[in-house]
Amino acid sequence: MKKTVIIGLLGSTLDNTGQGRRRWERWRPTVGLCQHEDLLVDRLELLYQKRFAPLLKRVCKDIRSISPETEIVCREISIENPWDFEEVFAALHDFAVQYPFDQDHDYLVHISTGTHVAQICLFLLTESRYFPARLIQTGPGRGRSGKIAGSYAIIDLDLSRYDRIASRFQQELQDDISFLKSGIETRNVAFNQLIDQIEKVAIHSVEPILLTGPTGAGKSLLAQKIYELKKSKRKITGELVEVNCATLKGENAMATLFGHTRGAFTGATHERAGLLRTANEGLLFLDEVGELGVDEQAMLLRAIENKRFFPVGADQESCSEFQLICGTNRDLQKECAKGNFRDDLLARINLWTFTMPGLAQRPEDIEPNLDYELIKFSIKTGRRVSINKEARQRFLKFSTSPEAIWAANFRDLAGAVTRMATLSPNGRIGINEVDEEIKGLRLKWQGGFPGRQDSALSDLLGSETCNQLDYFDRIQLAEVVHICRQSATISKAGRVLFNISRMKKKKINDADRLRKYLGKFGLTWQDFQE
Repeated sequence: MKKTVIIGLLGSTLDNTGQGRRRWERWRPTVGLCQHEDLLVDRLELLYQKRFAPLLKRVCKDIRSISPETEIVCREISIENPWDFEEVFAALHDFAVQYPFDQDHDYLVHISTGTHVAQICLFLLTESRYFPARLIQTGPGRGRSGKIAGSYAIIDLDLSRYDRIASRFQQELQDDISFLKSGIETRNVAFNQLIDQIEKVAIHSVEPILLTGPTGAGKSLLAQKIYELKKSKRKITGELVEVNCATLKGENAMATLFGHTRGAFTGATHERAGLLRTANEGLLFLDEVGELGVDEQAMLLRAIENKRFFPVGADQESCSEFQLICGTNRDLQKECAKGNFRDDLLARINLWTFTMPGLAQRPEDIEPNLDYELIKFSIKTGRRVSINKEARQRFLKFSTSPEAIWAANFRDLAGAVTRMATLSPNGRIGINEVDEEIKGLRLKWQGGFPGRQDSALSDLLGSETCNQLDYFDRIQLAEVVHICRQSATISKAGRVLFNISRMKKKKINDADRLRKYLGKFGLTWQDFQE
């Protein structure tokens, strides 16, 4: 059988109760460890401070008289202030690191003696396995018969052995993840994995988070959910301050972010705190952070690193302990290469970068989000609206097909549901409402061709090459580029672009047709992956 070894502190108060023979009438934790018939202590490692040497001598003598089979090893530790957490932890940590633990022994750490600081340190060192042991907790017994020996309980910190506790933690984890998804039971594997990672980071990290993805992918909603989760876990106590950086233009941008003093500029009749100070102890969400000017970027970088900044017109610094989430639909690496965004700022905000997929990349999630939008509409208007079976099937068939581009992502879906619900007779969406909405979405997406061509093609081909293309080719190629960027594979993009003609061919090879078309303009599929 394994030998039982108990490691504990000499209790300068509890082990020192009673004088002379009367001490045997009182419960003394260290002595009591060796008075239990069902607990055989082979060795007692007793940690003590030098100034309590007389007490140590008396306690050891009493233990030998009642449990001669117990080997007592006295180990002096140096602690000047037993209420100094750092000092106590360091002393006990040094002991644990140097102690020659034997895997053939069963170790127990006694946590009933010493100051509360010492007891906490012993718990932490045992939980982190510096002491490869279980805890033993003792207390005075009940009734006259058990008063001297007291009682004891052994605590195993391996929570995996406690199914009920483990299941409770697992349920809390699932609740947090569901909360970040607004309670929507999403079915997309990649998105669920993304939310799992975000949940861990939201709870355990205070570093900036960068949310990327197309407009309407849900970055703002997710930032709000991260804030609410952090606040519920008491990770932050302040406000959520949200701003779209695209609206911060000109002279007011700096003052809006960092505040200003009275008289700092014309019209500054009152002092203004600014968004960073308002977000103190809370969370600042900078949406479309790629739109910030270079001067604002420099100030923001310093505020992130030092939590200090100068309000406009001030000669004294202000400080703010805010946590930061940034959102963007731009490729900030490319913006850095163009000189539009600071490399050092990007390096500081992209420790945790999460890319939100567009709705077209999550076709499995359109149905649960359809139901979610119907619930939102009912709550907002006070009018309950549902959708009949045939209409649901018709809408889902279209919305998950290659024809559905979802250019504005969830904003498009929310708008579609709002229109259908508003026009539905008797609060029930039918085939007619769905068909009208599908017709409207087709027209909306088709009408987007000219507006997309310049920025899309200029990024890929350069403005000079674009200007040498016929207007017809520019419009057509712009839409091809848009579809390619929305598609996960070249085959999927080909199915969307050749959705009619492909059915008339004996041998279908959408990818090869698209590859040849792109080649006419010097483009490859790899260009869209980059």
